[in-house]
Amino acid sequence: MVTPHHSQELAQGARELGVELTQAQHDQLLAYLALLIKWNKAYNLTAVRNPDEMVSRHLLDSLSVIAHIGEGERWLDVGSGGGMPGVPLAILFPEKKITCLDSNGKKTRFITQVKLELKLDNLQVIHSRVEAFQPELPFNGIISRAFSSLEDFSNWTRHLGDTNTRWLAMKGLHPADELVALPADFHLESAQALTVPGCQGQRHLLILRRTA
Repeated sequence: MVTPHHSQELAQGARELGVELTQAQHDQLLAYLALLIKWNKAYNLTAVRNPDEMVSRHLLDSLSVIAHIGEGERWLDVGSGGGMPGVPLAILFPEKKITCLDSNGKKTRFITQVKLELKLDNLQVIHSRVEAFQPELPFNGIISRAFSSLEDFSNWTRHLGDTNTRWLAMKGLHPADELVALPADFHLESAQALTVPGCQGQRHLLILRRTA
């Protein structure tokens, strides 16, 4: 159950991240949290079982990348799981088209339910393996959260972007060993240390580009 404490934690955390939430966005994020708590009992959507940890580890963690989304209308969340960060991005950027892709049918059914209940018309849900997904147009941005190694992330999604696409990988520790194994046609554009209110441990965002 979502409590007043969760609402307060979300509002304060967003302020600390410099993210201005409208009342409607605040309410939608809490409604998403309520669905996540409810469905997680049966569907095992996330390893975080305690609702009191979900605001920081899911909502605020997703909001921590908002400043780095920038331009581009079409965004893909690969290996979206329970819809993070794709659902919060769809709530924060109603003008962008956000696609959540996952190979797990239970998880894509959940995200579809979120789309319907929260009336997120800009959210598309795809049940597919990433290698098999063939969009009509390359995405402007491709983001993943604890999805795979940087090497696999790059190789599996190469066909979904072009030289104008930015690849955003949300990580814990700075993955120096993974950067060494990047495919030759990818390079690191920037690495950002993220501070997520209420989260222990390191968080990093790595932004990659394709060179060819």
